[in-house]
Amino acid sequence: MPCDMLVFGGTGDLALHKLLPALYHLHRENRLPKAMRIIGISRKVLPRASYIELAERHCRAQIEKKDFIESSWLSFSQRLDYLAMDAAQAADFSRLTSILKCTPEHGCIYYLATAPHLFESIAANLALTGLAGANTRIVIEKPIGHSLPSALNINAAIGAAFSEEQVFRIDHYLGKETVQNLMALRFANALFEPVWRAAHIDHVQITVNETIGVENRGAYYDQAGAMRDMLQNHLLQLLCLVAMEAPVRFDADAVRNEKVKILQALKPISGLNVQDKTVRGQYVAGQTNGHTAPAYYFEKNVDNDSDTETFVAIEAEIDNWRWAGVPFYLRTGKRLATKTSEIVIQFKPVPHSLFSDSQANLLVIRLQPEERISLELMAKTPGKGMRLEPVKLDINLAEAFQDSRRWKAYERLLLDVIENDSTLFMRRDEVEAAWQWVDPILSGWQQHYQRPRPYPAGSNGPEQAHSLLERHNRAWHA
Repeated sequence: MPCDMLVFGGTGDLALHKLLPALYHLHRENRLPKAMRIIGISRKVLPRASYIELAERHCRAQIEKKDFIESSWLSFSQRLDYLAMDAAQAADFSRLTSILKCTPEHGCIYYLATAPHLFESIAANLALTGLAGANTRIVIEKPIGHSLPSALNINAAIGAAFSEEQVFRIDHYLGKETVQNLMALRFANALFEPVWRAAHIDHVQITVNETIGVENRGAYYDQAGAMRDMLQNHLLQLLCLVAMEAPVRFDADAVRNEKVKILQALKPISGLNVQDKTVRGQYVAGQTNGHTAPAYYFEKNVDNDSDTETFVAIEAEIDNWRWAGVPFYLRTGKRLATKTSEIVIQFKPVPHSLFSDSQANLLVIRLQPEERISLELMAKTPGKGMRLEPVKLDINLAEAFQDSRRWKAYERLLLDVIENDSTLFMRRDEVEAAWQWVDPILSGWQQHYQRPRPYPAGSNGPEQAHSLLERHNRAWHA
């Protein structure tokens, strides 16, 4: 079905670095509707030709040289248009009605690549001008609020203009190939289902570590912190995919129903429990990538007395039949030694070991920097005697499917929006259930004035994060 896509915040980093390159790839592979227009919207006054030049410059920088085909870009640029308007001013929205064709035969997609405080007014103004009809969709990025009450307000405002079926709350982690493979691994292989439970799994680790600092996001990050920026959305979504029951079918509502059940089953962490179950950290000056990185409070647009956390680790538990007693360790931070995103399933040892050097099996699902799945099994080393060592069964997904181009997360998710498939997007009750679990932790930090623990840039985080596992004779995988 033909449609137009309007990108509010069309001159921002998200639009220029992620959305337009992803849309270019979809265009090059003939995945976009033939008559689809892509209209950037921003307050900056630009002629259409200047916007196309701006888009081309950024797309060339983001797209691999072999994939940037001049003829493809020329035909893609013909889809691009630009409109200068203030998304906070209701009067400016009447200008949209003259350039859009939001009819039952021609849809409209509104992508809000803007600051979250504009979500409510944009949705209200679209409805006010009759641009929120049945054949429209709206895409909103995280953060969806900074607390449960604010998330409720945003969801209510969006819900007043659009039905839930029209709303796509995007989390780009859910578009990553390895995250998709997590569901395939669990639900398409009989090997794992019998042991994917408390009787056989000792604990689960979910890690998303970054080597970079806050870059040019200081003003936003100082208000958000690692908990709101990463853990409340990305890490909890990964936890849901690891822990959820098999949906009755692979469709949007069935998948999201199971994810909500996991969020609702998370044991609350509140009051003094935050001191035992959570660790906050903030990086100080240190060596990273061969140079000295400044302390967080010296970063641009950060309060010099900031107590915002740049690192958080949590010991979480899911209070249900499958996972009772299995800790889920969640960890994320900035300015750490290595960039890695991975899920580690640590199995329990065999009930009775015949060999003194036997170790428990380990399944590692790596999301980045490379996408791979490895399973550690015990095997006998060559020679006399029964000396055992762990051996990896390793699948490098890029090598396994080297004849296929690896799709970026936004390519998959944008195509899902165009095709009206919301399976990989968060439902309203998911967002609210996540905040319902996170808010008491944030409150506990405030009530008991738990300042972030300092850790040097380029390190593995604060020592207290390691103690979180060591007290149970466990350790972080990496």
